[in-house]
Amino acid sequence: MQKDIVLGGVGGQGILTIAATIGTAAVNKGLYLKQSEVHGMSQRGGDVMSNLRLSSEEIFSDLIPQGKADIVIGVEPMEALRHVKMLAKDGWLITNSIPFKNIPNYPEIDGVIEELKRFPKHVILNADQIAKDLGSLKAANMVILGAAIPFIGLELSDFEGALKMIFGKKGDDIVNLNINALKAGMKEAEKFL
Repeated sequence: MQKDIVLGGVGGQGILTIAATIGTAAVNKGLYLKQSEVHGMSQRGGDVMSNLRLSSEEIFSDLIPQGKADIVIGVEPMEALRHVKMLAKDGWLITNSIPFKNIPNYPEIDGVIEELKRFPKHVILNADQIAKDLGSLKAANMVILGAAIPFIGLELSDFEGALKMIFGKKGDDIVNLNINALKAGMKEAEKFL
C-alpha cells in the first residue's frame, strides 16, 4: 500500500488536524509515514500545505513530486486549484465548494469550480453546510476528510480510532461530532463514485 496525499487550505481551516488524523490512523495501522508542511502566515488567512506519504514499505522522502499525488484534498476551492499540479493523472481531487475569501481579489468562484470539475476524478461538496447541519462549522475539515476516505486505503474505523486519540480529552461530544462529520463526508463522496 502506498498513498501520496497533498492537503491545501487556509490557516484556521483545520488542515493540520486533517494531517494529524490521517497520520495517526496510518501509524496505528502499522504503516510508514512521512509528512511535510508549509505554513504561510497560517495563523489566520495564509495558505497551508501538507504532504503526507503513507506506505507499507519504508519511505525515504517526505516530499511528493509534482504530478505524482494520489489525492489532493482542498478545504478551500482556490487552494485546491493551486495544488492540482501535484495530482497524478489518475488521482482524486477532493475539495470544499465554499471559498474562504481571505484576499481582496479572490477570483469568481464559479470559474474556480468549473476549473476543478475539469479533473475527471473529483469530489466537490459543500462541507460547510454539511458541518453546520451536524451542529458545528468547525467540523467542515472532517467532512472533507470523510469524503477522501474511500480513496486513502484505510477503513473508517482507522480514522475513528485516530479521532478518539486526538480529541478524546475534549469529551465524547467532540469525538462523536467529528466521527459523524467523517461519515457524512463519506456518504457525500459515494455520489461521485
